[in-house]
Amino acid sequence: MVKRILYLGYNFSPELTGIGKYSGEMMEWLAKRGHQCTVITGYPYYPQWQIQEPYRSKRFWFTKEKKRYDDGGSLTIYRCPMYVPENPTGRKRIISDFTFFISALLLLNVFFFKKRYEFVISVSPTFLSGLLGVLYKTVKKAKHLHHIQDLQIEAALELGLIKSKKLVSFLLSIENYIFRHSDVISSISDAMIKRIAEKANREVIFLPNWVDTSFFYPLEDRNSIKPKFGFDIDDKLILYSGGIGAKQGLENILFAAEALKNKRNVKFIVCGSGPYKEILREKAEKMALHNLSFFPLQPKENFNLFLNMADVHLVIQKKNASDLVMPSKLTTILAVGGIALITANQGTELFDVVSKYGMGHLVEAEDQNELINGITGLIEGNSLSEIQENAYDYAKEFLNVDRIMEHLDSKVLV
Repeated sequence: MVKRILYLGYNFSPELTGIGKYSGEMMEWLAKRGHQCTVITGYPYYPQWQIQEPYRSKRFWFTKEKKRYDDGGSLTIYRCPMYVPENPTGRKRIISDFTFFISALLLLNVFFFKKRYEFVISVSPTFLSGLLGVLYKTVKKAKHLHHIQDLQIEAALELGLIKSKKLVSFLLSIENYIFRHSDVISSISDAMIKRIAEKANREVIFLPNWVDTSFFYPLEDRNSIKPKFGFDIDDKLILYSGGIGAKQGLENILFAAEALKNKRNVKFIVCGSGPYKEILREKAEKMALHNLSFFPLQPKENFNLFLNMADVHLVIQKKNASDLVMPSKLTTILAVGGIALITANQGTELFDVVSKYGMGHLVEAEDQNELINGITGLIEGNSLSEIQENAYDYAKEFLNVDRIMEHLDSKVLV
């Protein structure tokens, strides 16, 4: 049965990382399945925190894009103007969220007079998209799925981005209203589901982030890839690839690079974009870290090759974020059979799942010595094939995009 599905959220394709990547892949999969899909979103800005080309000249206007697929499905994308701060402090992020809410609300009013969508999907962050979803559900009698990628309010509070107790209380009351008026609430990890269920006092279903294992997969002779990116075949490459912001604690990469700079064949790579990248680059220059390179976010067509060349992948988070956010970068690392060094403390879900399946090397979060020792142990280790096999097997078994999306299409959107 062909479904009409409306998506609400400010992150979407062509963003290559984070929530926008998954939301774009979700709606494209549903459209290719033959459904009529419409998206109300912002202009791509993450993780650079700048509107990206070719959209920059259009950023003050509403625009429309449409794609049609062979099975009769379609994907229509409406982009709304919103404030995107280059230096995203807590207050500026609140303003950014609010401007998208107002902009999307203006556009949503037009949809009240159009043919009804049976399903509306809102994605948090921004949690205010859930308010838009509730409004559309109420006016048009649609079924509302509120999907939570990040516990936005808790993350902002625990990272010190919001300090006003009155503001936190107000935001939580709005969130609670969204919970009460959603037909289905979903999230990406067991730990987040538990916390949301306690707050909402209702069932929360599991809808994990996925990976396209037909696009990301292990390559043979990985060392031969290294010269294509400017490295020697015998270099040991330690890669961090992803968003570069405050919550990761990426300064520890610099300290690790400094501690290992006498090992001539050990090279560190920081790949990606974000508001913290220039700060890291300046610190690296002051520390004279000639063994550390900064790469821009890689285009999708190069990304499988790029990930496969790394000897060690860094998945770094701060202590107070390690059980709130399941790192999306880990899914692609697992798919290429990468050796991941993951900062996660005992008792967190990330620690438990990595330990259970033996698919990475765990070290204490925010511990410089642990990180350095972990890197050294991995680059000098001779028996790492088991981690690589376990990582790839886990991706195929639990993170396959078709399996997850099939469940969403046939079991949730009904």
